[in-house]
Amino acid sequence: MSIKIVTDSACDIPLELVKKYDISVVPLYINIGEKSLLDGVEISREEFYTNLPDYPVNPTTAAPGPGMFQKVYEELAAKGASEIISIHISISLSSTLESARIGAEQTRAVPVTVIDSRQLSLGAGFIVLAAARAAQEGQTKEQILQIIENEVACTYVFAALDTVDFLRRSGRMNMVLASLVSLLQIKPLLKMHNGKPSAERIRTQEKAFQRLIKLVQELGPLKQLALVHTSAPQKAEILRQRALNLFPDENPPLSVGVTPVLGAHIGPGVVGFAVTSQCKPHVASLLERVEHYLPFSH
Repeated sequence: MSIKIVTDSACDIPLELVKKYDISVVPLYINIGEKSLLDGVEISREEFYTNLPDYPVNPTTAAPGPGMFQKVYEELAAKGASEIISIHISISLSSTLESARIGAEQTRAVPVTVIDSRQLSLGAGFIVLAAARAAQEGQTKEQILQIIENEVACTYVFAALDTVDFLRRSGRMNMVLASLVSLLQIKPLLKMHNGKPSAERIRTQEKAFQRLIKLVQELGPLKQLALVHTSAPQKAEILRQRALNLFPDENPPLSVGVTPVLGAHIGPGVVGFAVTSQCKPHVASLLERVEHYLPFSH
């Protein structure tokens, strides 16, 4: 039995971990003017954020088509995969999951289980990594699905925005923050847990840092804590220094640049945390809620 894990580029997993755990990553699209570029393939994070202030129109994003997912699933089957678990950015933020579902329905060569991570950025990445580690250890699909369910319940992302300008232009996330974007001189603090995005109003960067740290402290003992940022490594380092006592025994902790897929909507200068707490979620069967796609009969 060989279970393979598929995800999308919005998960922000560092390349070395993608390779280590043999994860297949399907890139989303970054649309800049009339150009449609594959995230992380045809445009890098560095190039995107360097040029972002000078783009004549605000970049937009798009999900991969179902055919891209079908191609990846069938390629993995050809290499020996007996099952595929495909984990993606929250359906509340992107249509990527729906494309994966359609691609799975069209796949003939291997059974595919499609899962909503109910997270974004490295929050989704933590969930994918937990699944990939379990797959490498030889755990069964049912065991991996329960691990995913537990990780979803205990994973959070908190991030402080530097500006509301990109939210004002955005067609994706401003619905979540409609009550905030009309206000001036605020730094919205975004929160994501279990598929539910929310926000708080913060007035200054100092107060934003204080609130980010308090939110993490309130989660109790932590299993994982990493920094996330949009082209703001220096701010991320300041936050790390302020939160040194919160990090589990990881040296050094992850500090991840957020994909342009999200950066197009929240802008540069964002800094925050991806967190997995040591919570004890209620045991529930994910098998009752995920969608499984068996190969079509011929």
